[in-house]
Amino acid sequence: MTLLQTSLGVQGFSSLYEIWILLGILFVAGLGFGISNVVISHILGPSRKGKTKDSTYESGVDPLGSTRERFNVRFYLVAMIFLVFDVEVLFLIPWISSFNTIRHPWLHVANGPLFLSVIIFTVILLVAYIYAWGKGVFKWD
Repeated sequence: MTLLQTSLGVQGFSSLYEIWILLGILFVAGLGFGISNVVISHILGPSRKGKTKDSTYESGVDPLGSTRERFNVRFYLVAMIFLVFDVEVLFLIPWISSFNTIRHPWLHVANGPLFLSVIIFTVILLVAYIYAWGKGVFKWD
């Protein structure tokens, strides 16, 4: 059994190609399901056209005024901060799962540089968060 199969917890497969074949089948099935839902809804759904049907619909409220109104910059700042911390979570979850010391007790010793790099990454994001807090980005006055 290869190291990849052991780390993934995959047992009973004679080769790594079988895992890729299963993943390919899963991908094709998901893609087929998505495409078939779009095609079936297009065929079976209503196809009426008209002025009311083609007009803008915004949560049941008729649109008033121009769509070119300016948003406050705070909305964009909060969105950017959310993206930063969302990306941080995307980086931290695989890192945390790689430190499975129950299955591989040698991993926590062998990945010292990885641990240090993630700590530096987290400290940089924490400094950015403190800076944003100090600048008043999170105040909604």
